[in-house]
Amino acid sequence: MKVIKVILLTLVALVAIAAAVGFLSPSKVHVERSLIIKAPSEIVYGQVNDLHNWTKWSPWYKMDTSMKIEYNSIPAGAGAGYSWESKHENVGSGNMTITTSTQDTISTAMNFMENGVATGNFILNKTDSGTKVTWSMDSDMGMNPIGRLFGLFMDKMLGPDFEKGLANLKEVTEA
Repeated sequence: MKVIKVILLTLVALVAIAAAVGFLSPSKVHVERSLIIKAPSEIVYGQVNDLHNWTKWSPWYKMDTSMKIEYNSIPAGAGAGYSWESKHENVGSGNMTITTSTQDTISTAMNFMENGVATGNFILNKTDSGTKVTWSMDSDMGMNPIGRLFGLFMDKMLGPDFEKGLANLKEVTEA
């Protein structure tokens, strides 16, 4: 009986610690990666601004090339959007819309359904050797301590996907 009591007390203590860490963790999450692409910013902009091009370089499309994608009626720029459905655990389902589109900034609103919402940005800066592309995502995990704990690992989970996506974008635009 003593062993069961110790196990239960240990579990209660671990849950209390996890909840405390969750409540004390920041609610805001930011993931960002950059890469210099040896191509004019107009070419990079064209790849990112037209959502139909994302299948050429998106790391998530490459994870599940059979995902179902439906585009809205706007082909590119502000208002362009699409929804996706995937059974792949790292892709899931959701929708995205370009909210802002200028020659140096493309912003998106994303809804990952049960996994929350986020905003994304692509910042294009001309350099002597091409275009520096900075891809970022911001999300608010709210007051949910489990969401906040999850947020602590977002950079490690999504950062490598951003790096793959930027490398794929580099390959497509430099070709």
